[in-house]
Amino acid sequence: MADFRSEPSETPEGSGRARRAWDAYAKGVQRVGAPVLDPFAAHVTSKLSGEMIGFWVLWHSLGGFEGLEAFGMHKTTIWRKVKKFRMMFHEHPDTYNFEGITLDPEKIWQSATTETAEG
Repeated sequence: MADFRSEPSETPEGSGRARRAWDAYAKGVQRVGAPVLDPFAAHVTSKLSGEMIGFWVLWHSLGGFEGLEAFGMHKTTIWRKVKKFRMMFHEHPDTYNFEGITLDPEKIWQSATTETAEG
């Protein structure tokens, strides 16, 4: 059986043929697809960011996982949103802080109970 370790490649890519072919393909797709896909990607990203910021606000306003569950959110939904949040912000919503956003859960609850009593 041949031992190819005695004939190492110059790089992990070998001679780079596959990489050059991929780069050429990706460049072509980017040139054609970017004008169509970039606005869509921006829309999806902004919608997802808004959803995750809202989830973060609810997380902190309602007291975390158990509070969200008591509020009526299903456990599976909470876990899915925590995963999405971590994928976007690389941190758990409980420890993440948005610069410029300060929450006062006590005031939020006072406001909610006042509006419920009035309405």
